[in-house]
Amino acid sequence: MGSPKALLPWGAHTFLEHLLQVSRQPEVGWTRIVLGAHTDEIRRALSLDPASIVVNPNWQQGQLSSIQAAIRSLPKGETSGVMLFLVDHPLVSAALIGQLIKQFNDSSRPIVLPTFQGKRGHPVIFAQRLYGELLAAPADQGARAVVWAHAAEVLEVPTDEEGIVLNLNDPDTLRKALDRS
Repeated sequence: MGSPKALLPWGAHTFLEHLLQVSRQPEVGWTRIVLGAHTDEIRRALSLDPASIVVNPNWQQGQLSSIQAAIRSLPKGETSGVMLFLVDHPLVSAALIGQLIKQFNDSSRPIVLPTFQGKRGHPVIFAQRLYGELLAAPADQGARAVVWAHAAEVLEVPTDEEGIVLNLNDPDTLRKALDRS
């Protein structure tokens, strides 16, 4: 992409800044930004709260290692769940995030995720009771293993926001997304 994904422009902000903005919800008590590749470059480019940064020295091991680093950084017993945002899926709104949190709180389901036209997307909320399973998940399956293990307990929240399924991982996909906005 020519730049770390976190620093790619989305409107007047970067991908990461947009995700931080939409995740500012009254119910969100702790924010963690897991950095691996390009940690120093991202820190220099953005004004991030140092207390929210978690450096994942094992980032080459994949997404699951970042999820695990975030969970390990949370104060024990002080969270009801964790909402996982992927930096290459920045096209979500604050309204959708609020809706997902409300559904999580109202349903008591351990996993809440959005769907677009029947396809599951991101971000995903996992209840605190699943942290141990996420920490023990097989690296080759990642968090999907926990979702599969709790298939009957997943709450799918339909949305018309296609961004939940758009993985902006290459310049062509990004260009198309920018053209639509």
